[in-house]
Amino acid sequence: MTEPFYEEPDPEEVDGDQQDLADRLSLRRVAGMSTQLADISEVEYRELQLERVVLVGVWTGSSDHDIDYAMAELKLLAETAGSEVLEGLVQKRKAPDPATFIGRGKVDEVRQVVIATGADTVICDGELEPAQLRNLEDKVGVKVIDRTALILDIFAQHAKSSEGKAQVEMAQLQYLRQRLRGWGGNLSRQAGGRAAAGAGIGGRGPGETKIETDRRRIKTRIAILRRRLRDLDSVRDTKRSQRSRNQVPSAAIVGYTNAGKSSLLNRLTGAGVLVEDALFATLDPTTRRSQTADGRVFTLTDTVGFIRHLPHDLVEAFRSTLEESVLADLLLHVVDAADPDPFGQVSAVRTVLNEIGAAEVPEQLVINKIDAADADMLMALRGRFPDAVFVSARTGEGMDALRARLEERLPRPAIEVHALVPYDRGDLINRIHTTGEFVSSDHTELGTRVVARVNADLAGELARYAIDADT
Repeated sequence: MTEPFYEEPDPEEVDGDQQDLADRLSLRRVAGMSTQLADISEVEYRELQLERVVLVGVWTGSSDHDIDYAMAELKLLAETAGSEVLEGLVQKRKAPDPATFIGRGKVDEVRQVVIATGADTVICDGELEPAQLRNLEDKVGVKVIDRTALILDIFAQHAKSSEGKAQVEMAQLQYLRQRLRGWGGNLSRQAGGRAAAGAGIGGRGPGETKIETDRRRIKTRIAILRRRLRDLDSVRDTKRSQRSRNQVPSAAIVGYTNAGKSSLLNRLTGAGVLVEDALFATLDPTTRRSQTADGRVFTLTDTVGFIRHLPHDLVEAFRSTLEESVLADLLLHVVDAADPDPFGQVSAVRTVLNEIGAAEVPEQLVINKIDAADADMLMALRGRFPDAVFVSARTGEGMDALRARLEERLPRPAIEVHALVPYDRGDLINRIHTTGEFVSSDHTELGTRVVARVNADLAGELARYAIDADT
């Protein structure tokens, strides 16, 4: 029988085998090895480069704290992608400039900072329209990307499974399809009419520009990826239907990125999934089978982390993965108590849960990292969320209370049965152990007299052995 999940794992082995982390840390960029063309006019698209960056944000709110937090998060995202942040600039506006995201004067200032620092990339804190990206890039003279492209790049680095890679590629292609541009005018023009240099009659193009060809290829590739993901979905659906047929309760761990979800799964089950102090370290959901103290079997799933303004294309691409949250019986919503704005984390996660249709799933707040949190913040969190469980996945503090709360809130079988089960039907007793709940049991000469709560299917099989409750 599977060991019950409530037994404390070895403190030295809480996170299990972390070979994934060792492999990731063993790879480092080697300077001077790039063979990318320096003349950008010779290529249609350039590889996303994030070595030396300047951050740019637009402040439309009324709180200095909000913009400071947003820029700190953007800095962490940029560093997670592998870049060195040189400078951060913020402009206060009622709304982003429709042409260049920031005002004309601020564009000149950004250009001067780029020249002074030697930056090769500008990252904007927002999702920019294609025209804004083009205009801003033309004026500052270096590569410009937005927050969405940055998050997509991080996902591309961390995707490991075939499903995760396909999801990320589809999101990237959907994002790129609306933002194609050619560097060099010859890439986006057709000859025709009184074309220059005598290229009129006989010199007209084939009717499709380079960009149109690329859009068509991207559309074809997206269709292929959709079919591949549908095939992978069928495998996931088979596993879900098997759990549903056995009526195994399920809990999903959700929360802001880097809130400690994987550490919590490891602490509860010894799963050994990747744990790293980085944003979006986990992209592929991990499901582990476990047991409550009274022997009921359930599943616990670690899911991809959320973030403020999670790109819509990512939500669409990862919808099948996020369905683990929608179909769960209980959500363990993990919050980082050591974060500067845990209340904002809760709001951002609930926004995404609402977007994917999981707002009605029962939720249990789990305030994590209490060993590193400020005492005043913990007091504020206790006041705001009185029903939350406060834990430290790193030290194990509060885990007993979390296990008890998890056991309490998991759904219980609905039908109470009284039966005398013959000894040759030990399979029924085993199913009561795994999918039901014993109220009492007693061994007699004729078999095992049980009082148990079970699901409808098992109740039907036990009906032939039913006895009067007073017997």
